[in-house]
Amino acid sequence: MLVYQDLLSGDELLSDSFPYKEIHNGVLWEVEGKWVVQGAVDVDIGANPSAEGADEGEGVDDQAVKVVDIVDTFRLQEQPPFDKKQFVTYIKRYIKLLTAKLEAEKQEEFKKNIEGATKFLLSKLSDLQFFVGESMHDDGSLVLAYYKEGATDPTFLYFAHGLKEVKC
Repeated sequence: MLVYQDLLSGDELLSDSFPYKEIHNGVLWEVEGKWVVQGAVDVDIGANPSAEGADEGEGVDDQAVKVVDIVDTFRLQEQPPFDKKQFVTYIKRYIKLLTAKLEAEKQEEFKKNIEGATKFLLSKLSDLQFFVGESMHDDGSLVLAYYKEGATDPTFLYFAHGLKEVKC
């Protein structure tokens, strides 16, 4: 199994069990999330509680909760929305911090293509949800989520250059 860690914070943000698609010249990874039910599961064992003298709702402990699989699996922490000025400030700082950690070849690729990806993200800014890794590190990578038109499950966006592949 491969796990992808944030290059800056070390937080686990994704694994190979969630397939991704490269967009914007490989700067962003697009990953489909899913709403899942977590918690108590109602198992029908064929018994008829009313025939056995039990009340209709007795014994049902409904602790089921709907969560987004990626958010739950990697313990992502939702952040307040950014306005355009805050997002641009974040991106500038992130580019500076990340570029310093990349190899020369990756630096050039990242610098060449990050502008197009940033414009794409700015065009969706009002629709985005913002997440950070479990440590909530200030300089860590953002994980962005939005709902494509008509979709009931969120789509997540990752900065590909900010991820480090680790074999488990």
